[in-house]
Amino acid sequence: MNPDLSRERATASFNPETITHILDGSPERTRRRREIERLVNDDPSFQHEDPNFLSRSERYEVAIKKSAVMVQKMREHGISDPEEIYWFKSFVHRGRPEPLDLHLGMFLPTLLGQATPEQQERFFMPAWNLEIIGTYAQTEMGHGTHLRGLETTATYDPSTQEFILNSPTVSSIKWWPGGLGKTSNHAVVLAQLYTQGECKGLQAFIVPIRHMGTHEPLPGVVVGDIGPKFGFDETDNGFLKFDKVRIPRENMLMKYAQVEPDGTYVKPVSDKLTYGTMVFIRSMIVGDSARSLSRACTIAVRYSAVRHQSEIRAGEPEPQILDFQTQQYKLFPLLATAYAFQFVGSYMSQTYHRITGDIQQGNLNELPELHALSAGLKAFTTWAANTGIEECRMACGGHGYSRCSGIPDIYVTFTPACTYEGENTVMMLQTARFLVKSYTAAVSGERLSGMVSYLNNVSSQRLQPQPLSGRSVVTDINDLDSLVEAYKQRAAWSVASASRSFAADMKRGKRKEDAWNKNSVDLVRASEAHCHYVVVRLFTSKLSEILDVAAHRILSSLCLLYALHGISRNAGDFLQVGLLSASQIEQVQQRIKDLLAVIRPNAVALVDAFDYTDSQLGSVLGRYDGNVYDNMFEWAKKSPLNKTQVHESFHKYLKPLQSKL
Repeated sequence: MNPDLSRERATASFNPETITHILDGSPERTRRRREIERLVNDDPSFQHEDPNFLSRSERYEVAIKKSAVMVQKMREHGISDPEEIYWFKSFVHRGRPEPLDLHLGMFLPTLLGQATPEQQERFFMPAWNLEIIGTYAQTEMGHGTHLRGLETTATYDPSTQEFILNSPTVSSIKWWPGGLGKTSNHAVVLAQLYTQGECKGLQAFIVPIRHMGTHEPLPGVVVGDIGPKFGFDETDNGFLKFDKVRIPRENMLMKYAQVEPDGTYVKPVSDKLTYGTMVFIRSMIVGDSARSLSRACTIAVRYSAVRHQSEIRAGEPEPQILDFQTQQYKLFPLLATAYAFQFVGSYMSQTYHRITGDIQQGNLNELPELHALSAGLKAFTTWAANTGIEECRMACGGHGYSRCSGIPDIYVTFTPACTYEGENTVMMLQTARFLVKSYTAAVSGERLSGMVSYLNNVSSQRLQPQPLSGRSVVTDINDLDSLVEAYKQRAAWSVASASRSFAADMKRGKRKEDAWNKNSVDLVRASEAHCHYVVVRLFTSKLSEILDVAAHRILSSLCLLYALHGISRNAGDFLQVGLLSASQIEQVQQRIKDLLAVIRPNAVALVDAFDYTDSQLGSVLGRYDGNVYDNMFEWAKKSPLNKTQVHESFHKYLKPLQSKL
């Protein structure tokens, strides 16, 4: 063990295992997660060459092989719980994407959520047994987040009781679905339904795309891989074009909307019910933001404790770079953010399952807020995590640029989350629509509940943005409840300001769409303020559940750092609304620096509490034992360029030049 890391762990004021249990939800869940990880790590089927030294085709093949074995092993071990499946899959692929991601993460959940019992009986077990391998084909070359603009058509023919799938334009070709290029033989396809001469909007259809025996594309289906991307080398993101492909009427997912044999369309109780898979995935992405950022923080903090460089005092030994306040200011707010997102991710998962249960009982009251919250938090957390992962890479200096650091892989794997399942700015505007609607309802006298209940207190008489009160709302910058109130009032003011400006433009005669576009920057900022409030509120409320004194103390410091750092980054908002004074902003800046010193002796223990094994991190810099340099040298020697002392290109191209000299 590197002596620096041994010393760091000895100075911690809390037991990392205690916080690991908090993050997992209970000691039993920690035990079970580790048990599943051991099943994977002890299985020789899952050992393979470092993917950094493989070609894209080789990475895809290795991933497919591991995925096939993975499904076999899960059956053998009796793993069927969705969370345990997620753990097992994550350990097998070490956090990297894989060709069955959409089959397991979207195709199967869509069948469970939107198929009738008869359809589930016909499709689900074959899909569970990998006889049917599916993907989720929504995005098209010309449209992604704007679902109403999708162009693929499904026209009902009552004479044969079939739907005719067609790609009428180049821009209507399905583009990007994972596992589509080479792996899947079926797809859930989102298409515009036409029946009895009318378009009824988007519906989901189960469409066979490859022959079950030969895996060759079926007649009328053009399908393939879209080529190399920024990352995701293991995944065959694909394209899909239909030329009048016919499927039975029973292949339309009809749990909510139906087409009767004569073509009569029966609409669902709520259009948003068909978006259940997207809401589920967006909720999951919040947790992925936490996991990806926490992995990057683990690597950067451990490496910063091992790396010695420069001098603080002339002539003295080079200190750990974690001793530099500037390094702490880079990393510790990100560490606090990772913890905040862990708790928000757990909340979103629990809320999704609770509201889904209500929906099954016919109660749709909370569905609009779930849809809005999942969209906004998906954007808020992925933007922050994406930026934070890159900051962690740069905090590792030059070695962070090497793929041996592990951070480049984390970045290229995570960064698509800012655009897939809804481009982030569009997601923020979806949340804004809910916030504006909620504000309008509150002004009309309706009492709101849930995360937008703060709008009940916004005065309908104040027509222009101005401070909500004549004095500072925050009486003590160390009081978390007071800071939650400040974030709440900032959100209320932001939503009210954007809503009023939007309404004023419509009163001046602007079309609703034009007024919305004219105010869209402020509407996005309102959504960000709302999401920021939700995160601070959830982190703070989580503290009340933590009984261990030492764990409570350090997590309270992290929570305070997260809240104060957010105020520092958005000081203009808090000053403009009159929530804090200029002198308080100065106090906030100083208190942040004080908190860096509080967290410093606990930093390594805090990342240890995330409980990532070396195989999960895939990082030489972030190794648990801290033995970085020897292992970096060994890693470099494995490069394919080092298989020979003299590369063949020397004899082909350089030596002829030298012989002419």
